[in-house]
Amino acid sequence: MANHGDTERCDAARNRRRLLEAASLLVAERGVDAVTMEAVAARAGVGKGTVFRRFGSRAGLMQSLLDHTERELQQAFLTGSPPLGPGAHPVDRLVAFGRARIALIEVQGELVRATESSSETRFSVPPRLISLTHIESLLRAAGTPGDRSLLAQYLFAPLEASLVLHQWRVLGYSLDRLADTWADFARRVAGPSGPGPADRPRSVN
Repeated sequence: MANHGDTERCDAARNRRRLLEAASLLVAERGVDAVTMEAVAARAGVGKGTVFRRFGSRAGLMQSLLDHTERELQQAFLTGSPPLGPGAHPVDRLVAFGRARIALIEVQGELVRATESSSETRFSVPPRLISLTHIESLLRAAGTPGDRSLLAQYLFAPLEASLVLHQWRVLGYSLDRLADTWADFARRVAGPSGPGPADRPRSVN
């Protein structure tokens, strides 16, 4: 028989995920400013008090939403399907990571930028360090020469939300153009991804 406490925790986790999914949809459809406690409650079909009990404040909701989105991306590049996940050539995985990161900024950019600009320790926050470690491991798997730790930082810098949002909204570059140019840059730094499957199977990481 299931423990009552375990059931309550499962229900709480399920409700929290439901609220975060509702907030994500609001960001995608209307932008960050549309994400209010009332709007999330209405979208999720619950009372406003439920949202406050789960997150405490709008700031708590925003941070939880950003953490939720980051975890989804991390799960995708660590254990998801190729080319973002394992099973593809490391350079192809690197390119897929950059494209996924830019796509994330399209939806969650204001949240990411707020976190970047408000934290004195933004260069050492866990999501950034995980991304840098991932990039460095792909460079190592690809046999990229040089200081891979610094190269990983150079590759990640153009993916910072503040820069991408400036290039997109102020300078007028399309996100597709930014992603394509970053992919070209990544391939120049990391090296070729090797012949396609018609020639021989790609190596895997």
